[in-house]
Amino acid sequence: MDKHYKCYGIIPARYESTRFPGKPLADIAGKPMFWHVYNNAKKCRELSMVVLATDDKRIVSAAKALDVPVVETRPDHPSGTDRILEAAQILNLSDDSIIVNIQGDEPLLNPEMLTQIVKPFISPQIHVTTLARKITNNEAANINQVKVVFSKTGNALYFSRMAIPCYRDGEDGIFFGHIGLYAFRMSTLKEFVSLGQSRLEVAEKLEQLRLLENDIAIHVVLTEHESIGVDRPEDIKMILEILYKRKI
Repeated sequence: MDKHYKCYGIIPARYESTRFPGKPLADIAGKPMFWHVYNNAKKCRELSMVVLATDDKRIVSAAKALDVPVVETRPDHPSGTDRILEAAQILNLSDDSIIVNIQGDEPLLNPEMLTQIVKPFISPQIHVTTLARKITNNEAANINQVKVVFSKTGNALYFSRMAIPCYRDGEDGIFFGHIGLYAFRMSTLKEFVSLGQSRLEVAEKLEQLRLLENDIAIHVVLTEHESIGVDRPEDIKMILEILYKRKI
């Protein structure tokens, strides 16, 4: 059993966003969104360090003002995972480190999800993990909710925007929604970025398919926790309502 790894959380925070420019700096109850993500992530005891990775000096300044560790990365990365690798290399993390890619637009992140995603790495056979939760038929019909099917041992078979599996006779089915948290061994993260985009990745606009097309197993961990992301400015109201209810 591999018990000697160290885990690091990296939060990619890109300023440019088609639907919501400047999203990491969006104000939520007096603090920028990235602060809420960081504050929740650092509650996970398994993470030795949590760092923000950004390409924007405004975000760097805001992070430093709030004592949030930050590294400045190049602006031309094709994906958040590429940004994660550059940040991990700037931090000089070893090949046996576990790198957790923490979505920067989930201010209600539950730290327990981070614990769940790193625990499988106690086995040296695990190289990449991600999370999924059981969803309803209505959720499965939404093209923006990515679905995953997996083997008996928990390895992902496929991810799709379509409802998978397809229940041919039209009966209500069992579906699992993918949650976009990933953890990689540093060596596998390097390999992922070096491979370049794959055919299915381009077709579905899902970068995790690059791993499956190159025979790199993704271990799927089931969680009861929900992932609540911010896609548009109007989503902030929903986040504030949930925060308010939690305080009550």
